[in-house]
Amino acid sequence: MVRYVQKPEKDDKERKVTFISKETVHCPVCDSNFHREELFSGRVNAGELTDELHRTYIPMQAYGEVHPLVYDLTVCPSCWYAAFRSDFAAIPPKVVKPLADGIESRIAAAGRIFPSPDFGSPRSLVEGAASHYLAMQCYEHFTKEYSPAIKQGISALRAAWLCGELDAKEPGQNYAYIARIFYGKARFLYRLALESEQKGKESLTAVKWLGPDTDKNYGYEGILYLHAMLELKYGPTSDEAKRLELLTDSKRTVAKMFGLGKKTKAKPGPLVDKVRDLYDKLKAELREADDEDDD
Repeated sequence: MVRYVQKPEKDDKERKVTFISKETVHCPVCDSNFHREELFSGRVNAGELTDELHRTYIPMQAYGEVHPLVYDLTVCPSCWYAAFRSDFAAIPPKVVKPLADGIESRIAAAGRIFPSPDFGSPRSLVEGAASHYLAMQCYEHFTKEYSPAIKQGISALRAAWLCGELDAKEPGQNYAYIARIFYGKARFLYRLALESEQKGKESLTAVKWLGPDTDKNYGYEGILYLHAMLELKYGPTSDEAKRLELLTDSKRTVAKMFGLGKKTKAKPGPLVDKVRDLYDKLKAELREADDEDDD
C-alpha cells in the first residue's frame, strides 16, 4: 500500500508539479529554441536512500509520485540532443558536427527502446528514462575535458533506476530486462571512468556534480563505492576466477574507505554506513567462494 504524506487542500494551480521556464534555451546542435520543464520546489518528500545511493521519495497526497530525475537533463525536443545542464550549450564545434550527423540514428535508437517519447510535452517516466539514454549516446562524442565516461555512467545508472520504476508500473513490458542492461553499462562506465582518471585521460575532480542522484553529491568517494557495489550486484559471473579477482579489488578499495570513514567527520555520514554494509557483503561472498573451493 502506498503511504502518503498529508498536505492541506490546494487549488489546481498549487497542485502542479512542474512549470515551463521563461528562459529560452538554444540548442547548439540544430539551432532550435525551446523552454525547459522545471520542477517546483516543495513537491517531494524524501524517503530512504538505497544501497546504490538512489534517493526514493514518498508520494504526497497533493502531488502524487514525483521523480526529480525525470526533469534533470536538458533535452532538445527537435533533435533529441541531451546533456547535463552545465554542458548543454557549452560545446565546441567539433562536438556539434557528430551530434548533428547522429540526429536520425539517436531518435531511432531511443524510439526502439521507449514507446513514443515526446520531449515537447510534460515529461513522464518514459521521457525521463529516455533522456538519460540519450545523454549516454550524446556524451559518446564529447571530448575528454568534459569527463564523458563518468557522465555516461551516471546517466546509465539513472536510466536503470527509472526503468525499474517503469517495470513496477508496467510489468511484463521488458523494463526489468532493459534496467539490467543499463546496470551493466553503468558498471562498465564507472570502471572506465576510474581507469581513465588514474591514467590521466579524464578528470573526475573537475566534475562539479557526481551525484549519483540529484539530492546529494557524494563526490569521488561515491564513485569508488558505487564501482564496488555495481561490481558485486551486476558484474558478470561466468568467469568465477575473474569475478573473485574483481571483488577482491573492490573489497580492498572499500576497506580503505572504511578505515578513513572512522577517522574523519568530513565524509557524508550515510556513505560511511553504506560502505560498512558493502564491505560485509563483499567479505561474505568471498568467504562463501573460499568455502566452496575447500569442498
